[in-house]
Amino acid sequence: MQKNIASLKAIALAAAVFCAMPQGAQAASNEEITQRHFATLIAGKEPKLAELTMFFTMMPKGGDLHHHYSGALYAEQYLEWVDKQGYCVNKSTFMIDVSKETVASERAKPLAERACLSGQDVLQNNTVLANLLQKWSDKDFYNHSGLQSPPDRQFFDTFAYFTPVASTNAAEGLKTLKQRAIQENLSYIETIYEIAPIAQDAAFDEKAAAGGVTDADLAAYSARLEDDKAFQGWIGAYLENVKTVGAGIDDADFTLRYQPFALRFLTPSQVFSQMVSSFKLASSSPMIVGVNIVGQESVHVSMRDYAMHMRMYKFLKAKYPKVKLALHAGELALGMVPPEGLTFHIRDAIDVAGASRIGHGMDIAHESDALGIMKKMRDRQIPVEVNLSSNDFILGVKGAAHPVTLYRKYGVPFVLSTDDAGVSRNNLSGEFVLYAARYQPSYADVKKLSYDSIRYSFLADADKQRLLKGLDGKFSKFEAEIAASQSKAAR
Repeated sequence: MQKNIASLKAIALAAAVFCAMPQGAQAASNEEITQRHFATLIAGKEPKLAELTMFFTMMPKGGDLHHHYSGALYAEQYLEWVDKQGYCVNKSTFMIDVSKETVASERAKPLAERACLSGQDVLQNNTVLANLLQKWSDKDFYNHSGLQSPPDRQFFDTFAYFTPVASTNAAEGLKTLKQRAIQENLSYIETIYEIAPIAQDAAFDEKAAAGGVTDADLAAYSARLEDDKAFQGWIGAYLENVKTVGAGIDDADFTLRYQPFALRFLTPSQVFSQMVSSFKLASSSPMIVGVNIVGQESVHVSMRDYAMHMRMYKFLKAKYPKVKLALHAGELALGMVPPEGLTFHIRDAIDVAGASRIGHGMDIAHESDALGIMKKMRDRQIPVEVNLSSNDFILGVKGAAHPVTLYRKYGVPFVLSTDDAGVSRNNLSGEFVLYAARYQPSYADVKKLSYDSIRYSFLADADKQRLLKGLDGKFSKFEAEIAASQSKAAR
């Protein structure tokens, strides 16, 4: 009897505790349902790629922090601008011809006899369009036969084709990128926008070639640039351009910020002048939030001058301590350069230049004291901008060979980004699909990547908090939609 009474008391107590529990404890939350659903999409030998694509297209993705404006636009957009500016595309070389005489002469011929076509003519000729896309992007590189450049040259050579129309149509281009971002639930882009104003000094270049430049040389050259009215005028024009093309871009759904850049394979005086103008730009406008250096890292001049470039950044960082650096560093793989070239690029970008973020960071496994570098990145919260598609195409590195596996293991922060979505013919949702399919992260992991892309941005604190709060609401809505879809599917 006493045993039965005790049992009844236990049941009554359990019922009381259950009734006192909050509603969320009685049923799985929307986040928990989304987490379980996501786990089913990546389980097994064959991830459900179509469902992952839909999942990540719907999922809020925060920001894209490694994003090149000109490489982000698709070739079809550039062909529209060819006609807008009255140019034509050479049918043999696929270069844009800007000569008015050439255009007039070609338009006087029958279409079949033209060597230089309008953008619309290219779009309507399937063969010419297919061949052009193989030059202006990575499309069909592994899907047809013919003479080809190596993948890295293919990738970097694309920019020369569409450069004549990229900058002159930036306002329209940025609006296109905004619309595309909103379509895939992307809130923020930090774009590497335009080449910074540039100058050249023969004496500086001679000294650099003879044995390097000192801080005194850098100070003297930067002083000359301060007194160069034309150079300062170009900086002013850049600021005005950013103001003009960015007008009306920011709103409740989307935010855009800019980074000017230096080209690392130019002469030392040209590179340093671009760094000087980049730092001045970032100090002059809240829309310009950081500086960068770009260009193929494995070519001779880039490798030869790398250490000098990092010392140049150190010099300017001391002068402009508030300016943030997001440096392309370590975009290298074994065999591209001699082995010793793989041992110091990420380290010098952090320890010498003072980088706040690292773009690519692919050679980390080969760097001297790789464990120490990654500990420093973890402790200082220096994230890596991971670009899976371009790393695969340019360097041939993917899957278990990709160092994102090391960054995950050793606690180094990282974000997913697109690099050049127009060249890769991809988008940020596609990068998340690649990451999920290859590395089987948890839903909490991919959700954190979305938030981290705002946390590690160079946005002002007020803008960060605004976007992070917006992400809270967007994820609440997204998870409710996923939960509702799962409930409906279960009926």
